[in-house]
Amino acid sequence: MPAWSEEQSERIGAAEELEIAAKRTDGTMPRRVPIWVVCVDGEVYVRTWHRRETGWFGKVVDSGRARISVPGLEADVTVEDVGGDEADQRANVDGAYRGKYGHYGRSTVDRMVTDDAAASTLRLEPEAPPV
Repeated sequence: MPAWSEEQSERIGAAEELEIAAKRTDGTMPRRVPIWVVCVDGEVYVRTWHRRETGWFGKVVDSGRARISVPGLEADVTVEDVGGDEADQRANVDGAYRGKYGHYGRSTVDRMVTDDAAASTLRLEPEAPPV
C-alpha cells in the first residue's frame, strides 16, 4: 500500500476540512461531504461524532474506498476502520483533534473524542500515488 508523502500529509493536515465521497461499485460518487481530518505520524484519520450506518460514514465503510480532496490534492483512498485499535493510537488521534480543533471550544471538540467518536475512527490510505 502506498504511503502519503510528507508534502501530501502536510497538505491534508493543514486543511481545516477534508471533502470525502464514497466510491460506488459502478465508479460514480455521491456528493462530497466536508469533515474534520487529522494526521498522526504521517497517517490520515477521520471520525464522526457517532458511528452511523447512514450518511457519509456508512457509505465509506461499506465501500472501503473513497475520494478525498483538500486544497492542492485529490486522491482515491482505501478506508480502514481502526476504531477498535489500541489505546495509544486513540490517545494520539484524540490529542490531534484537540490540538487542531480546540479553537472551536471544548463543547464542540469534546464530541470528537468521546468513546463513540473514537469507535468511528477511519484511517485513509492512498490507493495509488495521489496526483
